[in-house]
Amino acid sequence: QVQLVESGGGLVQAGGSLRLSCAASARTSSTYNMAWFRQAPGTEREFVASIRWTGGRTYYADSMKGRFTISRDNAKNTVYLQMDSLRPEDTAVYYCAADPTGLGYFSGTYYSTTNYEYWGQGTQVTVSS
Repeated sequence: QVQLVESGGGLVQAGGSLRLSCAASARTSSTYNMAWFRQAPGTEREFVASIRWTGGRTYYADSMKGRFTISRDNAKNTVYLQMDSLRPEDTAVYYCAADPTGLGYFSGTYYSTTNYEYWGQGTQVTVSS
């Protein structure tokens, strides 16, 4: 069982930056694929970015490319999401997720919530205009 704890959310003005952190309670193995998703009120959970624990291969949703950066610190068992040039439409609850098998990575479906077994409780990000 892996517990994921997100932090770093908050209120920021449009154009500003935030860095989210996701700390895993247990050591993640080399097979893990980690990801960030977000969900705004009344919408489905949306893929943001993912990173392969070993090798660091990253993927981004098109609307986040060039603005968001996902990274990981193996020693700290932590995944980060650096968010720059934030827009009001980025307002959402951001969730960290873990795919222990890496199936999503190997099948190319890293964007699908169904591949992720473990989820954090979410952290609110609000971007004011």
